[in-house]
Amino acid sequence: MRTLIKNAWILTMDEQLTTYRNGMVLIEETRIAYVGEANATLLERADEVIDARGGILMPGMINTHAHVSMIPFRSLGDDCPDRLRRYLFPLENECMTASLVYHAAQYGILEMQQSGVTTFLDMYYFEEEVAKACEALGMRGVLGETVINFATCDTTAPYGGLAYGENFIKEWQGHELVTPIIAPHATNTNEAWALQAAHELAVKYDTLVTMHVAEMDYEMEEFRTNYQMTPIEYLDSIGVLSDRLIAAHCIHLNESDMKLMSEKQTRVAHCIGSNMKAGKGIAPVKEMVASGLAVGLGTDGPSSGNTLDLFTQMKTAVYAQKTHYKDRSLFKAEEIVKLATIGGAKVLRMEHEIGSLEVSKKADLVLIETDSLNMFPIHDPYSAIVYSANASNVDSVWINGRQVLKNKQSIFNQKHVKESLAKEMQTFRQRAIERAQAL
Repeated sequence: MRTLIKNAWILTMDEQLTTYRNGMVLIEETRIAYVGEANATLLERADEVIDARGGILMPGMINTHAHVSMIPFRSLGDDCPDRLRRYLFPLENECMTASLVYHAAQYGILEMQQSGVTTFLDMYYFEEEVAKACEALGMRGVLGETVINFATCDTTAPYGGLAYGENFIKEWQGHELVTPIIAPHATNTNEAWALQAAHELAVKYDTLVTMHVAEMDYEMEEFRTNYQMTPIEYLDSIGVLSDRLIAAHCIHLNESDMKLMSEKQTRVAHCIGSNMKAGKGIAPVKEMVASGLAVGLGTDGPSSGNTLDLFTQMKTAVYAQKTHYKDRSLFKAEEIVKLATIGGAKVLRMEHEIGSLEVSKKADLVLIETDSLNMFPIHDPYSAIVYSANASNVDSVWINGRQVLKNKQSIFNQKHVKESLAKEMQTFRQRAIERAQAL
């Protein structure tokens, strides 16, 4: 199958940030076969021709940190202090089932696709169900089973995620869309041996590790008191800081931390929306980038940031950095779009496959329409994406060469997905009400 997209304002996001004002992209099966200026001879090669009508065609966006199956928690206890321990951990253990994780993942995947996200990294429980949801809906997922120091909804003992995670990796390794990884919850919710065991699994199966790092004030205090180290220094001391690690949040990094991370080529998932909503602080992204760290954008869970779209994250990230440093010129729009695309691909070590529109790369593309009132005029397409556009402007999405969103409509039955999730949430809703009343 050959699909030709014509009349597109193409942002390739390659090393030179090449653009084509009236360009074409040819998709052959799952990969990009041509990117460039309009070429009439390509029309003869195409089985399908799509007119972009001057819309902006860019690489699919990459969400580098999420807990997609936490959709049921959205809008629950948003302004409650210590919500993690009051709501999230208890309700997960009481109510989360394999079926609820699957249906919530399907719902969240549709939300991401409709906002132009074509790849996401996930950390949660029953991660095999998230993989099945990716397979069913044609989504690209980098998925890690949570490892934590207590029994969970899908394990019977502390650190049960290690065994589950290894089985999950073995079962799904080599899948076209799903990349299985391992996901210790955080530096302060895993003992050293568990963090080392997770790292060893990543080495054994040549995959990645992700965890929450330097996110919480109490986490920082715990490491200062108990180890006289930062969490980054601690991870380095036990041999876990490496190029396999994707560190989520990293709000409280210092210069020494960033130097260590740069030396070990550790990558960062920046989750500004959830960080600011929780009042945790603003990560030093300016210094991270200057230190040579690979940085991508993450939404965190839909319970933490309430959204799974990266348009929100792009805006919030650039506003936060400009305000924090009191510098309007900081982080030009194209740099923010890079964080959402090729930057995210580098974080996931997938930059040779996705993240830019280049010949032979996977055909993960997003078409943003420019006909809506909020998209006129456009003097700079990067600025339009970061400052003007929102998820509702996403017109079409291709993942692995397959079009999953056409004219703003999913090819999947969104109504059925929502109804199925609502049915699965009945017990969860009741328990949430009871817990709110008890607090």
